[in-house]
Amino acid sequence: MANNEESRGLKSLFDWFANRRKSGSTSLERQEREIADGLWHKCSKCGVLAYTKDLKANQMVCIECGHHNRVDSDERIRQLIDNNTWKPLDEHLRPTDPLEFRDRKLYSDRLRETQDKIGLVDAVHTGLGQINGLPIALGVMDFRFMGGSMGSVVGEKLTRMIEQATQRRYPVVIVCTSGGARMQEGMLSLMQMAKISAALQRHKDARLLYIPVLTNPTTGGVTASFAMLGDIILAEPKATIGFAGRRVIEQTLREKLPENFQTAEDLLLHGFVDDIVPRTQLKNTLAQLIALHQPVLTPPHMVLWETMSLTSTAAE
Repeated sequence: MANNEESRGLKSLFDWFANRRKSGSTSLERQEREIADGLWHKCSKCGVLAYTKDLKANQMVCIECGHHNRVDSDERIRQLIDNNTWKPLDEHLRPTDPLEFRDRKLYSDRLRETQDKIGLVDAVHTGLGQINGLPIALGVMDFRFMGGSMGSVVGEKLTRMIEQATQRRYPVVIVCTSGGARMQEGMLSLMQMAKISAALQRHKDARLLYIPVLTNPTTGGVTASFAMLGDIILAEPKATIGFAGRRVIEQTLREKLPENFQTAEDLLLHGFVDDIVPRTQLKNTLAQLIALHQPVLTPPHMVLWETMSLTSTAAE
């Protein structure tokens, strides 16, 4: 009789542990569902759970460790541009498939699928707007669209934006994030490097300001061209910036690279970028730089005084 009671007691104890384990797994599944639903965000750097609304209020920068989560182009525009001042440029431009390229699938199919999935025509937004009341021309790349790769439309939109800025005498800001040139467009993609660089040179000849902002990641042909041609080059903390990838360089050199290689901090140390600016301070920093580099206009009374002085001197 005693043995039966003991066995029942042990059995009930095992049942209790089993039920507890099962309820624990249920709560874990429930927690994962809540995270998946977007209520909470787990930091990929420190692992801290943050309320998504609070994280967005902090511009997607982890409040605990300062990790900069990737943001899309629409969110970036909202962070930088004053309300009701954004005017998009060249939204009608759409990519084509001139080479009829095919890898695992047709390039035309890949374009259509990406456009339908994320709602973008290509990997860059361009437009005119204001930062703290100061007019600028802004280009924002989006890594979600085929790794932010630079195709013909990206090059054409950025070139047209720069030319508009030169004509209006606006400063240019380009937020860069890219895996490089778009291989599906071959030489046509590589040509965009020279085209954008030429437009920036004309902008520079007009004595106007250009500021690239390098975010994670900025690599390939973008780094080899307009990302490094700025008058003042800014970067976000811990951003990966370089031309070839770490693995390719290690295989070529046959040696292990330092952990901080191709980080914004390493580039700042070696003089490739001018400053590292946290995202929460970026808008005000850009506004200060733009205000300091406004074109100097000679007041009308000064022009009149100089004309009168020259006339009187000629008469004497």
